[in-house]
Amino acid sequence: MSCLKGLLASCLVLASVMSWAKAVPISLDKTKVKLAEETVKEPPQSADTGLHYDRYLREVIDFLEKDQHFREKLHNTDMEDIKQGKLAKELDFVSHHVRTKLDELKRQEVSRLRTLIKAKQDIEGGNDIAVDHQALLKQFEYLNHMNPHTFEVEDLDRLIKSATNDLENYDKERHEEFKRYEMMKEHERREHLKTLDEEDRKKEEEHYEELKKKHADHPKVNHPGSKDQLKEVWEEADGLDPEDFDPKTFFNLHDSNGDGFFDEQELEALFTKELEKIYDPTNEEDDMVEMEEERLRMREHVMNEVDTNKDRLVSLDEFLVATKKKEFLEPDSWETLEQNQAYTDEEMREFEEHLVRQEEDLNQKASDLQKQREELERQQEQLNAQKIELQQAVEHMERLKTQNDPSPPATHLEGNAVPESLGHDQPSEHQPLPPGHQNIPPEQQQHHAVPPNQQDQGQEHKNIIENQPLPPGHNSPLQDSPKMPLDHNNVP
Repeated sequence: MSCLKGLLASCLVLASVMSWAKAVPISLDKTKVKLAEETVKEPPQSADTGLHYDRYLREVIDFLEKDQHFREKLHNTDMEDIKQGKLAKELDFVSHHVRTKLDELKRQEVSRLRTLIKAKQDIEGGNDIAVDHQALLKQFEYLNHMNPHTFEVEDLDRLIKSATNDLENYDKERHEEFKRYEMMKEHERREHLKTLDEEDRKKEEEHYEELKKKHADHPKVNHPGSKDQLKEVWEEADGLDPEDFDPKTFFNLHDSNGDGFFDEQELEALFTKELEKIYDPTNEEDDMVEMEEERLRMREHVMNEVDTNKDRLVSLDEFLVATKKKEFLEPDSWETLEQNQAYTDEEMREFEEHLVRQEEDLNQKASDLQKQREELERQQEQLNAQKIELQQAVEHMERLKTQNDPSPPATHLEGNAVPESLGHDQPSEHQPLPPGHQNIPPEQQQHHAVPPNQQDQGQEHKNIIENQPLPPGHNSPLQDSPKMPLDHNNVP
């Protein structure tokens, strides 16, 4: 099981480095952060590896550890056999309970990936586009996407190879990232000098050289993993007599989790005393980002020298064998970072040219965005002008309507109120007359005067009507008849 533990231990180292990178942004020119020694020695057990399939990897390893047969097969398996797929073939012999749980874990992981794909599609606005999940799942090489239901030998093989490859690539990427950090720091220093006059530039150059000299002036750094280096830890950290140094006892003292192996974090903790000789967070000349790079360089060196089966762990046997080699007893001197510049002059030139191109691209994008903004503002002005014209047209139409129809709107009557005009015999002067009854202006009355002969005919017609007897039942009006007292007793 040591190989899988080594794989998981490597993941934990990756997590600790990523956490440090978050705490110490490499974009800063000079960062002063003190990292407690206890934090290095006792990392949180729940640290994330930084791999996007971290949880899936951990759960698979945890369940495989519960199978007795699988544990026995792993006892003497080296990392090379694991990489070649020999370990994965043992999956066929694990218990049914473990296989069932692994199937469930894989289905959950496939479901998670599909959910991520769907969420990404929604963000990009492709809701109406059919998603080919099988094609998209191909990018996740750590599982067999063609069989989303059961965990097979190929799945374990893919998972181990992907995790191993990702962790190995991480070291390369970390070195490249540190190189970019160093070049950016130098670039910013050069750009700052361009802003100074000759006198201030000279002072700044002298100050820079003074800081470099102070940083290089430190006690001798022991070769990582050598007898001198370990004896110093034995004496200063463990408080033991250096004459009584015993490799096996030393190993047991610093195997903090007692699993019989030095993982990468436990190794890195051994280098703290050496690093304190070079770096002090309170000193202006000491860069804490460089300190972490130095720590990782030391760890890589020891792993390459001692980890013979390349399982990313140092067993007790491997450690004891290393203590008998000449390199352990009579090591070469260790060259620190200030003695090994992280980049070449050619790399620095290419880096600055790349920055110039980036700046030009950003300026072009900024110019394009400014043009788009001006165009949008122009269109907005046009829309505002059209809106104002439309409002003016509506107001003009309302004024014309008011002039053509001068009568006021009908008054709203409440309850059973009766308009005043209905209580008078004569119509109100403001009340409109029916058709054909309009008032005739005085100047037009002469045109409408009735001729005399028509007036006589009208008068004669009136007399005829008044003197003509009425038909039975059509007596004369009530006001012409004599008034009779009303007998209330005879009213039915």
